[in-house]
Amino acid sequence: MTASPELSTTRLASPDLLRSVFRQHAAGVAVITASGRRPVGFTATSLTSVAAEPPLISFGVGTGSSSWPVLAEAEHVGVHILGEHQQELAATFARSGADRFAPPTGWHTGPEGVPVLDGVLAWMVCRVVARVPAGDHRIVIAEAVVGDPAGGGRPLLYHQGRFTALAD
Repeated sequence: MTASPELSTTRLASPDLLRSVFRQHAAGVAVITASGRRPVGFTATSLTSVAAEPPLISFGVGTGSSSWPVLAEAEHVGVHILGEHQQELAATFARSGADRFAPPTGWHTGPEGVPVLDGVLAWMVCRVVARVPAGDHRIVIAEAVVGDPAGGGRPLLYHQGRFTALAD
């Protein structure tokens, strides 16, 4: 019996397989921020709406990331939905070793002392309610406290290992 074409590239589970599969998954792009001795932030494609009542979100963060020590202690986080015009901002917050809050990044201190990015499609400040161990990451669950959905525009997406926009 010969393998069907659909199974000819089947691979055993591995980090590479997971990355390869998820390159096929288009995801919205967000930046998560928090304040400690200094502001921290990172680009996230793992943002998920968890529940409407109470209003909960979740995201994953690597415990080896430079942001983790601050996020591990933060009571509040900022969640920013990026627009298609913000590819460079997404890249800055994804880049290891970058000074993410230096110009040209526009931001201000928002509610609960959380860094809020300027010009995003929408943002929320959320109170952290749980940090769930998940391999080399933590899944952070947070409850929305305050926000602004009125930025306007179209969302930035991540697909096939690059930032992109919706096509009409």
